[in-house]
Amino acid sequence: MTDTTALLRTEALTRRFGGLLAVSNLDMDIRPNEILGLIGPNGAGKSTTFNLISGFHKPTAGRLFIGGRDVTGRSPEQISRLGLVRTFQHGSLMRGMTVRDNLLVGAVGALPQARGEPRRARVAETAKRLRLVPYLDERAGNLPHGLQRLVSIGIAVATGPRLLCLDEPLTGLNQSEVAGILDLFRSIRDEDGSSILLVEHNMKAVMQVCDRIVVLHHGQKLASGTPAEIGRDEAVISAYLGKRHDSH
Repeated sequence: MTDTTALLRTEALTRRFGGLLAVSNLDMDIRPNEILGLIGPNGAGKSTTFNLISGFHKPTAGRLFIGGRDVTGRSPEQISRLGLVRTFQHGSLMRGMTVRDNLLVGAVGALPQARGEPRRARVAETAKRLRLVPYLDERAGNLPHGLQRLVSIGIAVATGPRLLCLDEPLTGLNQSEVAGILDLFRSIRDEDGSSILLVEHNMKAVMQVCDRIVVLHHGQKLASGTPAEIGRDEAVISAYLGKRHDSH
């Protein structure tokens, strides 16, 4: 990560819901070829921040930049056209469609002008990376939970994002599945040259895979740094990590 130019940057990003200050004066950045973790206890503002970055919420104040371009207040569609692709906490797959057709939705996003073979090749490549080849002709909704998670991630990966924003992608996965997904995240960073914003409660996984971590608490940035720095930060330990991190 020699290039420290921000791929995404927020300046004093703030969001109020009536009298509730959900996110307050948040300054953060995501760099090229980086996996950034966004963590914090329930109610810390993670989901609101995620929605602000992806355009699903408009900020009350502050600014959002992608690739140096001010995109404050832009729609999710406008932001996605700049290469930001997100998943949702409860999955984004189309349950009634086959795995192949789910991945094709992502491939169409990556290759809007292409037809036929380039899109099929994109689907095949994505299925191979996520080990979904045996399930391509299965209905996505009939698959076990772990495989459904993979399909949701696969749709996003097939789009070829510059920045992949993942909302709790490891929920419900077993240890082996988690290890495979973390390897995929590393390959997205190292081989595709993309960045990842990871919102995740699995602290062991966050500490293993992230280059940097931002910790939110009561809607404000409590700390940021490398996993080692966050792991020994007294304020973070007191507010969030505590014995739960030690036990892992």
